[in-house]
Amino acid sequence: MNDLATTAPAFVEKAHTIVWGTLATVDRQGRPRTRVVHPMWEWDGTKLVGWIATMLTPVKRAHLDRTPFASLTYFTADSRDDCSAECRAELLSDDASCEETWERFKATPEPVGYDPAIIPMWADGPTSPGFGVIRLEPWRLRILDGIFAITGGEQGRLLTWQEEPARAISSDS
Repeated sequence: MNDLATTAPAFVEKAHTIVWGTLATVDRQGRPRTRVVHPMWEWDGTKLVGWIATMLTPVKRAHLDRTPFASLTYFTADSRDDCSAECRAELLSDDASCEETWERFKATPEPVGYDPAIIPMWADGPTSPGFGVIRLEPWRLRILDGIFAITGGEQGRLLTWQEEPARAISSDS
């Protein structure tokens, strides 16, 4: 198991190279639902936080209100690289969070950054009724270079990190 200071920067690099990921939430009957998302990650040296500009839907809200956790996986077919984050997830729709996230994506260079105004439902900007934010705080990270699996671990890397178990399972934080 690696420490967060080693794993988080590697995760951000891999995730921001792959760009698009698959986010899974859980419905009220315990069934997973996935969607393709375009997250952005920020590592400040001690804490890793992910941001997803998202369409507010009753389904997404119900999933995250009931089970405030999500799993996010990135994969690229050409190199077979992948990374994943198991996270506490919070759906935010207040004006301040929406405006901050909107500007965060606009100010970040492509391919991770983009202007959210390209989405027709968000034509009114960050206060558009359908615009929201999913904030992700990982409790487990995994990064796998595809070459690591192909060479039986002789090349590339496999990194994992996990919070202390007591914190990882708490939804109060």
